[in-house]
Amino acid sequence: MPINFDFENVNITEFGLGLDSPNRGFVFVPVDEVVQKSLVEMVSFTKTLMQDKASSMATYQPSEKYASIEYLTFSINDPLVQELKNLHESENVPEDCSAFDNINQCFAYFVKLTDNNQQRITAVRRSTQFKTLIKKRHRLVQYVDNTLKSLEETVFKLDNDFDFIIQNDLIHILRPSGLEFTAQLQKAIMDAVPANIASIASEIDFVNFDSISQYAQNHPRAARYIASIKSQSEAINISQDKLERYCEKTNVVTNIVDGKINLDSSQIMGFLEVLDRRRYEIDLKDDGESEVYRAPSRSRVTS
Repeated sequence: MPINFDFENVNITEFGLGLDSPNRGFVFVPVDEVVQKSLVEMVSFTKTLMQDKASSMATYQPSEKYASIEYLTFSINDPLVQELKNLHESENVPEDCSAFDNINQCFAYFVKLTDNNQQRITAVRRSTQFKTLIKKRHRLVQYVDNTLKSLEETVFKLDNDFDFIIQNDLIHILRPSGLEFTAQLQKAIMDAVPANIASIASEIDFVNFDSISQYAQNHPRAARYIASIKSQSEAINISQDKLERYCEKTNVVTNIVDGKINLDSSQIMGFLEVLDRRRYEIDLKDDGESEVYRAPSRSRVTS
């Protein structure tokens, strides 16, 4: 679903910061009309950049490695981004006029917009530029009374666009790394391993997931594969016989104990690659020997 918003008729513009201290959370900060106008222009420009990439839009998957800029979407209802859902839906974000006193604790800034049709969006940007300016503020100058003077005050520099925009049930992502940083997805993915494993195990009851769960809680890439398998429902209707045979064909060693597939720690990543549709076999040569490859990225071929 595309972003639907009337940028020419915005009646509410609320700006805020995400702070790590004293408790991680979001606060509103009052800004004047000039800054509000700049923020609206930033959101509108972000939407334009997304539209330019609309033909290649895809769904964000935790196991994928993305370029710095890609147009992706992700459900706001996914437990991995609960903090962002709370921000977008909250009607009571606290106001903190002294938030800039803790500017070094800022991990992101955001704007919440509402147009005349009551369409609401939240746009978020990872904070990077303004921290650099704070550290180097002694090098900033301004032209006053025909003289260049050093700018001593703390300077907050807005970017040209936002990392992602939230509307309705979707996060529209322009910079995947910005979403991952702001939402602390790495931590959320690691924390979600037990729940994700339980969900997958309920679909594949012929696999012993104990060793996989233990391994994934200490290996981020494995945790990402598990999150992807769960979110894409890739464990549904899998045949034990076909899974065993495909593992054998793609050089993943399994052991059957009491009718269940068991895996040594050295084989877990290969097994997860099979479940996440990342390990595949090619047989093109006359000598009859097939080749096994690992896909760094993958998408379903529909035609």
